[in-house]
Amino acid sequence: MPRPVLAYIRAIDSMNRFIGRITMYLIFALIGVLLWSSLSKALFNPSLWTLETAQFVMVAYYVLGGPYSIQLGSNVRMDLFYGNWSIKTKAWVDAFTVLFLMFYLGVLLYGAVGSTAYSLGYFGTEPFAWFWDLTKTLVTQGPAAAAQELGFMERSSTAWRPFIWPVKTILCVGLFLMLLQALAELFRDIGRIRGEAL
Repeated sequence: MPRPVLAYIRAIDSMNRFIGRITMYLIFALIGVLLWSSLSKALFNPSLWTLETAQFVMVAYYVLGGPYSIQLGSNVRMDLFYGNWSIKTKAWVDAFTVLFLMFYLGVLLYGAVGSTAYSLGYFGTEPFAWFWDLTKTLVTQGPAAAAQELGFMERSSTAWRPFIWPVKTILCVGLFLMLLQALAELFRDIGRIRGEAL
């Protein structure tokens, strides 16, 4: 394999390993929120923020841990046939099916970017161009000018009414990292097909 490909695989693996190992501890935050929810319902007035906070933490746990899960190969597989195949046959099948995963993740990411732009007050049809212009404004003119580009920010319809853009941003980041990890897995499968251990 070419050196840039090997460097890409190493960089993506180490980045997603680092993020995944930190993300594992979000389960304790989720337990804490749910424990407080139970205690507040039993002993005090029920807290309004616990259910949605638990949902947001679970989204971060699932989406940011996804790339690390792909890297470890802990995703669900149908081992009825797959388990008996040779390493090269598995690599061929994995290289083919990861293309479907990458397409699916790309479609999800496209939708997530549009949804995130909507949650920040952009109601047009070009969310990528809008984010590019927003980033240029942030870099060249500063945060105050970038804040003026934002529109009416989407909030949840519950009594607590949190902003939605943080969890949608986490969703975009997680999907992008999964897409990068899927590409690394494709390169790794191509290496296995060629008989190279990566």
